[in-house]
Amino acid sequence: MTTPTNRRTLLGALLAGGVLAAAPSRPRSGHPGRAPRTAEEGARATATLFLGTYTSTTPGGSGIGVASYDPAAGTIAAGTVVTGVQNPSYLALHPTGSTLYAVDEQQQGGVTAVALADDGTFRVLGTRDTGGAGPCHLSVHPGGKWLFSANYTSGSVAVHPLAADGTPGERTDLVAHTVPAPGPGQDGPHAHQIITAPDGGHVLAVDLGNDTVYTYRLDEDRGTLEQLSYAALRPGAGPRSLTFHPGGRHAYLACEVDNTVVVCGYDPATGVLTPGTPQSTGTGSGTSYPAQLLVTGDGRFAYLANRGHNSLTRYAVEDGGATLRLLDTVPVGGDFPRHIAFSPDEALLLAANQKSGTVTVFRVDGESGALASVGTPFAAPAAVCVLPLPR
Repeated sequence: MTTPTNRRTLLGALLAGGVLAAAPSRPRSGHPGRAPRTAEEGARATATLFLGTYTSTTPGGSGIGVASYDPAAGTIAAGTVVTGVQNPSYLALHPTGSTLYAVDEQQQGGVTAVALADDGTFRVLGTRDTGGAGPCHLSVHPGGKWLFSANYTSGSVAVHPLAADGTPGERTDLVAHTVPAPGPGQDGPHAHQIITAPDGGHVLAVDLGNDTVYTYRLDEDRGTLEQLSYAALRPGAGPRSLTFHPGGRHAYLACEVDNTVVVCGYDPATGVLTPGTPQSTGTGSGTSYPAQLLVTGDGRFAYLANRGHNSLTRYAVEDGGATLRLLDTVPVGGDFPRHIAFSPDEALLLAANQKSGTVTVFRVDGESGALASVGTPFAAPAAVCVLPLPR
């Protein structure tokens, strides 16, 4: 039987026709146990890259973009497109690696599942209504049986069951964010993210409009969410995206409206999130619309995408995750970095730049965390999400 890893290898190979051989790989410092590859291995070891896009803009994408990337050289080569999905602006992979999920960011929001076949082909399994407008984020529960989505425009979160083949079923819950009241300048709640905490027992939803992060408990038999608590940010913060430290006791909030990052304490036993003091994004005065943070698997560095400043901020993570120390910012090489992601080995950081319609790639120094631009920007109209798979 072909394993998910072998399937991804085959998929990458099918998409990589015509790609130039990669330059010989070099040992990367700071990543214990990662053996250097030979030039021959680097030449044939490409992997699949999925791209979320907006199909309703001009210029725009035509569906979920599929490309291949070379982990050694950091180069990207064009592949194909999964059509039949409208505004697939955010993507997530099932824990088995066999199914890809996309939001349908429209007035009548939906979530779409795409089967990733062993022969490198794709098959749309179906779309389900999220019960709200403008879904912009989704994630799969670690157990693989539930799909969560966040409806930005209507300020609600939804739950769908997943069949054994990854197909989503009818929605089992829809929770509207009605309390507290919207923040200054907001017209209502705007759910922007929903994720499972590292402890696996709590689900957290970030609402930009309400300046709030909600903690839920998932009933894994019925697929319903029970609200346990909520953490209120300062009015006008506009929290957008929450990223956990691998230690599981701290998390970091990118606040879009007031251009800050907030370090939060987290109690795995209760799911209570406690926001700390807002701190600088390193982008100067004004609003830079920070989008999202990444934290390295060893918990030593964090990176923030700044859309207005068109930069990436690097932080040193200290005190077991309790402190972010600003190190520097570097130009992202594109316009409006909406989403960033590590390659699975964390040797590369990729940025999807919405307004320039490009994906830019950076090599990550494992010892210092420094970023170095690699190659030339890859053209991807209305690129708003980047999802690199393992080989």
